Amino acid sequence: MSETIDAVIDEDGAVRLLKPVRLSGARRALVTILDDQPAWEGDLDAGYREMAQDEAREIEALELAEATIGDVSDEAR
Repeated sequence: MSETIDAVIDEDGAVRLLKPVRLSGARRALVTILDDQPAWEGDLDAGYREMAQDEAREIEALELAEATIGDVSDEAR
């Protein structure tokens, strides 16, 4: 399954995702560098710390993702 995820690449080339992503293993990724400035200009490190503290939201997102995977595999039959 392909998914598009917002990210910011800093001047040193470090890529930071703007939302948490959970994968079952390593995946390849394609990066398209846009000409415009990032729409989100907050403190990325603070944002990541805040997301890490919200464990309940991450558990809910994982449960939703797992439920969706089951729904998709049912449709293929």
